[in-house]
Amino acid sequence: MTRNHDDRPTLEDVAAFAGVSRSTASRALNGDANVSGRAKDAVLAAARDLGYSPNQAARSLVTRRTGAVAVVLSEPEEVLLADPYRIAVMRAAYRELAAVGSQMVLMFNDGRDDQARTLRFLEGGHVDGALVFAPHRADPLPRALRLLRVPIVFGGPAGNLSRGVHVVDVDNATGARIAVRHLLASGRRRIGTIAGPQDQTAAVHRLTGWLEALSEAGLDSAGLCEESDFTLDGGQSAMVRLLARKPDLDGLFVASDLMASGALRALADAGRRVPEDVAVIGFDDHPALAPATNPPLTTVRQDPAAQVRQMVITLMELLAGENVRARRHVLPVSLTIRESA
Repeated sequence: MTRNHDDRPTLEDVAAFAGVSRSTASRALNGDANVSGRAKDAVLAAARDLGYSPNQAARSLVTRRTGAVAVVLSEPEEVLLADPYRIAVMRAAYRELAAVGSQMVLMFNDGRDDQARTLRFLEGGHVDGALVFAPHRADPLPRALRLLRVPIVFGGPAGNLSRGVHVVDVDNATGARIAVRHLLASGRRRIGTIAGPQDQTAAVHRLTGWLEALSEAGLDSAGLCEESDFTLDGGQSAMVRLLARKPDLDGLFVASDLMASGALRALADAGRRVPEDVAVIGFDDHPALAPATNPPLTTVRQDPAAQVRQMVITLMELLAGENVRARRHVLPVSLTIRESA
């Protein structure tokens, strides 16, 4: 076969490999409807196998790249649209994908019917890859996605999968430990927590960090935990229950800023001063929420934009054919100190 001076495959190479004429190969690569389906498939397969892409239009035909990336959020729609963190993720995904020239296709996945549609869409060649957020440990979507030929990068844990997947996560357990240690340093000794739903790995890790920090300090955690649902009303109700059981509580770590906002309401209703009577720390450092609570909320800062940026970097490497090892990439967190603790 003829090769040019830098050994890149030529149109003649593609034609010879496919067993067609040069003109047929050219017309097939340019989408000519008069080329038979069998010849077109042979030419596209030859071009793909040889790595032939003379220009962007031909490259799109050869690689079947769409220039679009799906962002899949595996949660009920009503939960997603009320969650400041998920909204921040959507905004960051739009910006980061636009920066690399990709169009974002937003998909909500809520239940079995949505999952079937999600899988059909992703397998149907409509997008080049997907960024997936599937926080629930029993979610069957991550395991089903492994069967697809589409590159996938997960934001946070991939359901109950721990191997063979590309994950960009946040150091949730360390964040909780940092929060509790800050409360301990300020003299608090009866430190409770409002944990997130324990079917979500991030919530489990935040609860684990709280437990480990109390254990390190030689403090008993019995009766000091209430579980809630990452909502404002859920945080308020959990705080009422916790105060009823532990009225001498003097410190509180809450697994999200939204729940912490609800907890602050309950503390105010109970006549408990923050931080004088109870010091409160949240998790997220959402820029529109944490500074606006009364008092402004001390909170563990995670950065959704940095998480999404690393997810996009990983996905672009996969699409470029780089040998990217499947692993869990963990991003650091920090503590933003305000008036609540």
